[in-house]
Amino acid sequence: MYTDLLNIHTANEHIPKYHVLYSVAPAVLVYNFWSRSRDHPPDWKNKDHHYTDVHGLPCIEKIVASVDETPEAISTKISGTIPEWISGNFLRNGPGKFEIGNNKFNHWFDGMALLHQFKIAGGQVTYKSRFLGSDCYTANSENSRIVVSEFGTVAMPDPCKNFFQRFLSRFELPTSDNDNVSFVTYKGNYYVSTETNFMHKVDPETLETKEKVDWSKFIAVNGATAHPHTDPDGTTYNMGNSYSAKGAIYNIIRVPPTKTTPENPEETLEGATVVCSIPSVDKARPSYYHSFAMSENYVVFIEQPIKMDLLKIVTGKLRGKGISDGVYWDPKLETIFHLINKQAGKLYSVKYHAKALSTFHQINAWEENGFLVMDLCAADDGKAINNYMVQNMRKSGEALDEVYNTMCRVFPRRFVLPLNVDMETPCGQNLNTRPDSTATATKTAKDKVFCTHEDLHDEELHKYGGLEFPQINYAKYNTKPYRYFYGCGFRHLVGDTLIKMDLQGKRMKVWEHPGLYPSEPVFIPLPGATEEDEGVIMSVVITPNKDKSTFLLVLDAKTFKELGRAEVPVNIPYGFHGTFNSTMTHRRLLSEKKLGGPSE
Repeated sequence: MYTDLLNIHTANEHIPKYHVLYSVAPAVLVYNFWSRSRDHPPDWKNKDHHYTDVHGLPCIEKIVASVDETPEAISTKISGTIPEWISGNFLRNGPGKFEIGNNKFNHWFDGMALLHQFKIAGGQVTYKSRFLGSDCYTANSENSRIVVSEFGTVAMPDPCKNFFQRFLSRFELPTSDNDNVSFVTYKGNYYVSTETNFMHKVDPETLETKEKVDWSKFIAVNGATAHPHTDPDGTTYNMGNSYSAKGAIYNIIRVPPTKTTPENPEETLEGATVVCSIPSVDKARPSYYHSFAMSENYVVFIEQPIKMDLLKIVTGKLRGKGISDGVYWDPKLETIFHLINKQAGKLYSVKYHAKALSTFHQINAWEENGFLVMDLCAADDGKAINNYMVQNMRKSGEALDEVYNTMCRVFPRRFVLPLNVDMETPCGQNLNTRPDSTATATKTAKDKVFCTHEDLHDEELHKYGGLEFPQINYAKYNTKPYRYFYGCGFRHLVGDTLIKMDLQGKRMKVWEHPGLYPSEPVFIPLPGATEEDEGVIMSVVITPNKDKSTFLLVLDAKTFKELGRAEVPVNIPYGFHGTFNSTMTHRRLLSEKKLGGPSE
């Protein structure tokens, strides 16, 4: 995850006038969490900001090592049992190359996109990977140097040019199309995305790069997030910024569920529209956002105090600075939740405020009895984006501990937003009347409600460094009341445990193994399932201290016990996000409840 591209539009222009690269930290990795050290337990004294003082973190240098692609499918070694009902492609995205010639990328989010496929059928698994055929990957490879700037890396002028040509190149702002964050779907097609103007259509069977798609050719926005939301009918919502003489604007985007011209196999984003536009509170310093929340009837945009100084970003190359130089945390600001009616395209006049927090991933949101309930992963600090420099992740000993200890941990929280606030609503009293909820919502002005959160965890989660990369049974429970979510615990710079959270009693189950670093868990439902957690969890587990032993892990989502694993005989770097491309064409009998055998 990683860099974002902002195209700056002049008023009423549909085609971008400038392209400005700005950062969007990947998911979760903007925070840190707990140590494995049993000799030096974490310091819990500063709970307001969730920092710790740990010692003895193991080196994870190989997690950010460049690897070769594996374009032809290779077999894996199966231990335990991969349930035979699973049929499809588990797709993953993330950085896979951190050096071009003698040039090195500075930030983890800068690495060239490497796409991964675990093909699962009949209890067997094959693996392949391909570098995304982006323009920046091609240009970098052909020139044997970094040609296009990324989030934390400034491309240097061509040494073969004369002085005047090198000087002029400082004013060029080529855009990156290095889509290394996630796989997304629009109208049934698979794309890889970051948060720039550009996505690439990808064949989920071959991982072949098919087509580069530019959002600004369809609507006047400057990119879109790598985390869209989809309604049951297939309508997809996303968010992207635009820029004009009036300043920065946040836009809610809607993409229709089916092709506007079914006979056209090349159709991409035709029919996309801007549903609603929200002016930034600070026109020259809009908030950075990685994702947003969505209920049945509302989009919730979270305007957080992670800010982007547009002037610094635009002039960064002149000063020899990366985009990251223009991204900063302002703890003096409050967080604002904006509600947008999806059908009417209307911005709700009431603004919901909270103390300064940073959030990269939301868990779920739904409406119930006059309230919008929103669950998210959040931290009390947002300064950690720039800590994920490659050199930091390759440190060891006390230097690595120091990087980790400066970062704030992330925990799951719940906000309850009352929907029926009007002129008659009294000020100064808690409007949250939901039973057993400790979240508050207090009207403080005619158009302002101040909210405090409820923790969705107990003290046990502190032992695992908080939780990020949250996932749910999305197909059945997104925008609906739910009970379970899954994520990674963070006792290191990256996830080192898998966690299942049960909201009834805030109980948790954990999968962990020393020296293993699991990726974002993805839930795959059992066909015909009648219970929310009936299915499996998949995660790619990285083994930086053991060569060529990365594996695909399959857990029973209900018991959180290991069913099986598929060991891959090549090295794989730690990635960001993934999805499951199902090819299941049958339904198992409901009487056959067994997910698979125990692991060996």
